[in-house]
Amino acid sequence: MTTLYEGAFAKINLTLDVLGKRDDGYHDLQSVMQTISIRDDVEIDIGTGKPWKLLCSVEGIPTDERNLAWKAAKVYCEAMGKDPNGIEIRITKRIPSEAGMGGGSADAAAVLRALNRYYGDPLSIFALAELGAQVGSDVPFCTLCGTAMVEGRGERLRKLPDMPDCVFVVCKPEFSVSTPELYRKLDTVSIAKHPDNRAMESALLAGDLGKVAENIWNVFDPVVTAEHLEMNYIKSIFNSYGAVAFQMTGSGSAVYAIMPSFEYAAVVCNMLKENYPQVYIAKPV
Repeated sequence: MTTLYEGAFAKINLTLDVLGKRDDGYHDLQSVMQTISIRDDVEIDIGTGKPWKLLCSVEGIPTDERNLAWKAAKVYCEAMGKDPNGIEIRITKRIPSEAGMGGGSADAAAVLRALNRYYGDPLSIFALAELGAQVGSDVPFCTLCGTAMVEGRGERLRKLPDMPDCVFVVCKPEFSVSTPELYRKLDTVSIAKHPDNRAMESALLAGDLGKVAENIWNVFDPVVTAEHLEMNYIKSIFNSYGAVAFQMTGSGSAVYAIMPSFEYAAVVCNMLKENYPQVYIAKPV
């Protein structure tokens, strides 16, 4: 039996635009995504000689074939014609669930990377990401990691220059948002403002954190904030302590801020922890 270890990194959306509904019922997206240092740890035993098994440190997460990590292992083994002779996956969860941070997708991506390494790296990272599209929309990016332009349903990736070094604070409020419901709402309203992805790319190319901050935008943010006023409270705390930008990530409900220094990030963290247990300080990865 062999045990594999892999980090599973959370993601945030620096920009997120919905371009329209597709014939297959999904929506075309355009998003600049960034991995951050909040991570789950994934361990995989290969060759257990027993039925497949998945364990998770957090209750309420599916531990059968509904789990994206399990699906990823199945997709990889089927695509590559491999029989691992029994797999046990253990996930130590730190990325909050239903937050718009790609927690389940990150776990799936970690499984893909670990299995690919175990079998001698037969797939390039982009081919592996392509395989990940069969598992979930955020899995391709979470496989690639770093900074990237993500398009289509999440399957089209283009590497971008690394985000300038900075400090994030991420706050996950208690409520969660139904992603399908949010898309339905977005289909019924006119989007007043779209992110300028070209300007975001230029800012990253220049390594200009101020310009990156200016161009952060998520079309879902106003829709969720209108229904959950505590989002404004979280943002007001960020703003009071000098955040250079703040924004909801994905379809929510986590909100992140780029803080001017670790010291300010620590103060904001302490302020928010009075009301929100899930507050994190992170860096770009």
